[in-house]
Amino acid sequence: MRTSTARRMGTALAAAAALTSMAACSGSDGAGGSGKGKADAVAKASPVAALKQVQQKTGGARSAKVEGTTEMGSAVSMKQSGAIGWADGLSGALTITYTGGTMGEALKKAGGDGSVEARYFKDEYYANLGAGMAANTGGKNWIRYSYKDLAELGGASGDVMKDQIQNSTPDQGVKALLASGDVKKVGQEDVRGVSATHYSGTIDVAELTAKNSDLDAQQLAAFKEQLALAGVTTQTVDIWVDENDLLVKKTERGEMKTGTFNSTLFYSDYGTEVPSDRPEASDTVDFKELLKQGGTPGGAS
Repeated sequence: MRTSTARRMGTALAAAAALTSMAACSGSDGAGGSGKGKADAVAKASPVAALKQVQQKTGGARSAKVEGTTEMGSAVSMKQSGAIGWADGLSGALTITYTGGTMGEALKKAGGDGSVEARYFKDEYYANLGAGMAANTGGKNWIRYSYKDLAELGGASGDVMKDQIQNSTPDQGVKALLASGDVKKVGQEDVRGVSATHYSGTIDVAELTAKNSDLDAQQLAAFKEQLALAGVTTQTVDIWVDENDLLVKKTERGEMKTGTFNSTLFYSDYGTEVPSDRPEASDTVDFKELLKQGGTPGGAS
């Protein structure tokens, strides 16, 4: 019984880790912001200058709706939607639906229905893996994950997971593109009826630099480690920016240990209200307590 519970809790952590990587890919889209967004002369001078302005405007927008799809080799195929905020760390609520891959299969075998509801807060997040999983959690629907506990549990990789979640704000994609040192303006394109400027760049992990971005040495090192743990050496990032200097779309493509990584995300409704209520304590079990009951899960490392 303990072995079975440990295996299922390992699946719960692996699924939760996968959905947090979706938040790490998050950015934003087009309504909100003030003014017509005419770029000043400095921003027009180069893609780097323009993207620094985008980073400031997006970073100051505080919240947005997000939806999209992600594939991670043979492990994960999913779609996600929800709202996220970044005024004080990451907050928000996302619904993740597994459409294929071994992660979705494992989740269903463990009692889940292929869907995960996640709620994010500054120091913790909660995952609801479906009614079927409640049979393994004393009838409680929500599992609480403390970033501190994950960091202590997973060593270096746990620290990276914690940083990844807490720093998953929409301007991170822009910062990554700036850090690549390889940014070009592709041109003007239509994104869901919105005229947007398309920028593209290739991130080479070995050559990432803090020169053009606002990433400090610690953030840059954490970002490199995130990519390295996934087996990523290069990654192509494309973003589309509206006339208000806000992201409307972002795509990422690269090769991981488990195969090709592809992500396409759309962002909208800047300034949207973000759910802030935590699940009821009576319906929540702490993941650390599950570890004590069932042993160490395989998805922790």
